[in-house]
Amino acid sequence: MSLKDRVALVTGASRGIGAATAEVLARRGAQVALSARTVSDLEQVSARIRSAGGRALVVPCDVLDPAQVDAMIGAVVKEWGRLDILVNNAGMGTPTMPVETISPTDWDTTVALNLKSAFLAIRAAVPVMKTQKSGRIVNVSSFAGRNFSRISGPQYSAAKAGVLGLTKHMAVELGPFGICVNSVAPSVVLTTRVKAKWEARPPEEQRAILAALPLRRLAMPEEVATVIAFLASDDASYVNGVCIDINGGSYMV
Repeated sequence: MSLKDRVALVTGASRGIGAATAEVLARRGAQVALSARTVSDLEQVSARIRSAGGRALVVPCDVLDPAQVDAMIGAVVKEWGRLDILVNNAGMGTPTMPVETISPTDWDTTVALNLKSAFLAIRAAVPVMKTQKSGRIVNVSSFAGRNFSRISGPQYSAAKAGVLGLTKHMAVELGPFGICVNSVAPSVVLTTRVKAKWEARPPEEQRAILAALPLRRLAMPEEVATVIAFLASDDASYVNGVCIDINGGSYMV
């Protein structure tokens, strides 16, 4: 699954799944642009990639600002001349809460961060990929979008389900241009943010969640990143419009 000389852009790359994905793509030969709002965190990921012999570009961006998203894509193309891989990982979970306690503002913010961000990045990247007549787009959905969330609210589940719908539609629309669009749906992944939420749960709740996982453990970010790398590679050249579940066997369709 070599990605030698490919140009990749990963949003939400400052930590967690995004950072792990950027590092895996770089190890497999890709030139990787890293995007998020926190420059200091991006610089740390970039430093790790470069120290391992990879090539990285830091492109700070608010993925909800269309002008900044357009500029982000433009910066990558200006630096490396093309864009082969777009990983839409930007997003954020929420606390668990009953639906009647969710404000309309919170709902809109969650849907925007997890769904609109992917739309804006695809919208900006597609003209480049159409000109190339090739491209790979991987959208990070969630177990929540396939089923329900154990650690976030319904607004998060709804947004991640929307990511799956966007993926399918884009796969049909962009396939004729040589652009494959797929998604991944991880279950609970032990990122720094999720680890804090996990450790705050009572031991009996932790045991109940683990008991529902055939592998009896939570996922690590790198275990999601390697699946994303597969979808970004030529080994997945005829894979289009699918969602790969990364959940240890806890949800099967």
